[in-house]
Amino acid sequence: QLQLVESGGGLVPAGGSLRLSCAASGRTFSSYATGWFRQAPGKEREFVAVMTWSSVGSTYYADSVKGRFSISRDNAKKVVYLQMNSLKPEDTAVYYCAADRYVVTFTGGATDPEYRGQGTQVTVSS
Repeated sequence: QLQLVESGGGLVPAGGSLRLSCAASGRTFSSYATGWFRQAPGKEREFVAVMTWSSVGSTYYADSVKGRFSISRDNAKKVVYLQMNSLKPEDTAVYYCAADRYVVTFTGGATDPEYRGQGTQVTVSS
């Protein structure tokens, strides 16, 4: 069982930066791929980024955030980070941390992740 709690959202002007954190509780955190989705009002859930289980594991990003966002994790602290730079108004959404045993759950989007947090709001003003 995993519990995920996001933090770090807020209001930022276009071009600014934010770092989201996702704190996990549960003994099996290091066995899961962890990543981020986002959902804007009236839109479907969108994959953002995912990292495989290792702290130096593989990372995958949505084309819309490549080069601007960076995902990392600290298995010892059980925390996943999403560094977001050069933010745009279209990045405005609720950002959800998630965990699943398979990366394809994030990149494929066909199924819900096994675990998901409650979300944190990110608003980018123009």
